[in-house]
Amino acid sequence: MENQIDLLELLPYIPPAELDYQSWINVGMALKEAGYAVQDWEKWSSNDPVRYHPGECERKWESFRGAANPVTGGTIVQMAKERGWQPHGADGEGYELSWDSMIGTGERKVVDASWLEGKEILEPSMDPVHQLIKYLETLFDPSENVGYVTESWEKDGKYMPSKGSWDRTAGELIQQLTKCNGDIGAVLGDYDPQVGAWIRFNPLDGKGCRNDNVSDYRYALVESDTMDLERQNAMIRELELPVACLVHSGKKSLHAIVHIDASNYDEYRKRVDYLYGVLKKNGMQIDTQNKNPSRLSRMPGVRRGDAQQFLMDTNIGKSNFTEWKEWIESVTDDLPNPEGLDTVWDCLPDLAPPLISGVLRQGHKMLIAGPSKAGKSYSLIELTCAIAEGKDWLGWKCSQGRVMYVNLELDRASCLHRFKDIYTAMGWEPRYIRNIDIWNLRGKSVPMDKLAPKLIRRASKKNYIAIIIDPIYKIITGDENSADQVAQFCNQFDLVCTELGCAVIYCHHHSKGGQGQKRSMDRASGSGVFARDPDALIDVIQLEVPETVYQTELDKEIIRLCVRYLDKYAMYWRDDVSQDDMCVAGIMREVCGRRLSAPVYAQLVQDIDAAEKAVHSRTAWRVEGTLREFPKFSPVNMWFDYPRHRIDDSGILGDLASDGKLPPWRQAADKNKNRLESERRSKAAEFEDAVQNCNMGEPPTINDLAQWYSSSGKNVDNRTIRNWVKKFGFYIDKNTGKVLKLEK
Repeated sequence: MENQIDLLELLPYIPPAELDYQSWINVGMALKEAGYAVQDWEKWSSNDPVRYHPGECERKWESFRGAANPVTGGTIVQMAKERGWQPHGADGEGYELSWDSMIGTGERKVVDASWLEGKEILEPSMDPVHQLIKYLETLFDPSENVGYVTESWEKDGKYMPSKGSWDRTAGELIQQLTKCNGDIGAVLGDYDPQVGAWIRFNPLDGKGCRNDNVSDYRYALVESDTMDLERQNAMIRELELPVACLVHSGKKSLHAIVHIDASNYDEYRKRVDYLYGVLKKNGMQIDTQNKNPSRLSRMPGVRRGDAQQFLMDTNIGKSNFTEWKEWIESVTDDLPNPEGLDTVWDCLPDLAPPLISGVLRQGHKMLIAGPSKAGKSYSLIELTCAIAEGKDWLGWKCSQGRVMYVNLELDRASCLHRFKDIYTAMGWEPRYIRNIDIWNLRGKSVPMDKLAPKLIRRASKKNYIAIIIDPIYKIITGDENSADQVAQFCNQFDLVCTELGCAVIYCHHHSKGGQGQKRSMDRASGSGVFARDPDALIDVIQLEVPETVYQTELDKEIIRLCVRYLDKYAMYWRDDVSQDDMCVAGIMREVCGRRLSAPVYAQLVQDIDAAEKAVHSRTAWRVEGTLREFPKFSPVNMWFDYPRHRIDDSGILGDLASDGKLPPWRQAADKNKNRLESERRSKAAEFEDAVQNCNMGEPPTINDLAQWYSSSGKNVDNRTIRNWVKKFGFYIDKNTGKVLKLEK
């Protein structure tokens, strides 16, 4: 069956009475090719009681013996679409998208042709002359020239109109018709009552009857020869076409003279194409040869064989083309209707569950912005793995589920290796890697408006909770500095979110120049729409790290390595090392030098050298955010320690500005701390000198020290000296009262 569509469900959209013989045959061929039974074709064909003959379908069916290019079910699908069928049925069931399917294109469908009931046609009581007068008064100004035809000629048994006349104005014709005593032929010329007469619905310049002679592109003709008259009447009214005059042709069609109100021929063509397109979408098969503005239509008030050409109605539907088009687009825009808050106040819908706790909900959008080489791709791969495994990402808990990573930048091998490197660096067991799908599109990416339907098609049955696109510069359409073009680009992410019910996460680069003084939402390159559109904006900015911070990080690594080596190679070493000493890298290296054998210590030195290189290869980053659904979070400081990002738990990066400088208060505090430390060292040295010299080289007493300071012009009391004794590494012997230096 064609694309898994039941063709029998499409047949009600294709009335057999509206088809010519070849189209009817094509339906039968398509049904047989798709594997249906002749009874299916027979049952459908019986809906045309005039032409249906029992047994004829079976005879034709036997003659369908296949062909090199057979008629397939696609023929029936196309015929149904032309008559109003849409893949998304009224029952809400979905369908499989083709590779190039377009989503949300706006079908402009107002009427379901398969359910439309015909509207009865009543011939007016107005006499024929007054019908024609009203027609002229409705369509023309009195000064405008009117083209009409009463003479005809025969071709292959069909009567064709001549060029006719165009030398009189509507005012002149109306004046003469009011005095003709019911004889239209006396004014316009005699016509053949078996053929009827014609009139042009747009005014002419009085010099001819071609398109170039049309003086005002005011109306277009809508005519269908395939629908029954009652259904035509109903369709025209249901669609609220801006009809100026509706005329019965005297045969099998109605002629609707529809407002187009174009300012020139080019606009006329575009509006007529739009009009015909709407009619086609709604299942009305119209004569497309009626597009030209100088087209003839049937003249009301004259006979045509056994019937009358008559004016059915005037000024129905919308008042003009613009009003009608706005109405069509408003009722077919697929937008939800407004709802009163009072109706949901006591039963509010559940919020979408968080995907990233405190940052992003499922079904929403998130943008990660940062400079080049910030490790954004590694961060997105970390996020992909965190969602798959239900782990934390940058300190935020992630919901577990299936996720697709759309790789637009890396070659396949590099991308796959990065995933394994991340798992290894994070120390995670790949327990749920089946939750990760990778779509490698390097060298094959297309603009986002083309990628979105292809992505939706591939992801529609996978139940992803997130799709991660890295990076978007590969798929941006239009000018990234244009607000409207960027808005159209970002709308494609909304489309993916809506169609798949999953979150979309993507990354973008910063603009050029320094970013430290900008707000996080002003750093992304291009239009500000990039920052305003997503539900969560995560911005990453690099921190310039001073050497003192790197040294602190290196000291931590040295201590970690020393502890590891001592635990492995030196028993009971902790009994000889205080907790304070374990926090000093230099002391720990000395301990290792004493407690480790020479070969082991040499290996430790090599590891410390490697750690020093690794520490200085790290880069520091600050993560800030602008959130729509959650409170703003405090900045997150992290190291990019290839290939992973690591939260700075120590807080050492917290005081750094983006340029690597400490904030003024911290600079002042450090300066004061350094001054006090310098003063402390000076006082300690001075006190040690006093202890050594104030009593001829012998250990002094507190009184000896007080006298020495006094002789130097400094007034220092005994209590202060006692504090210095303890502070500067001395003690007072309990037996002699002498000040002695503590032995290390």
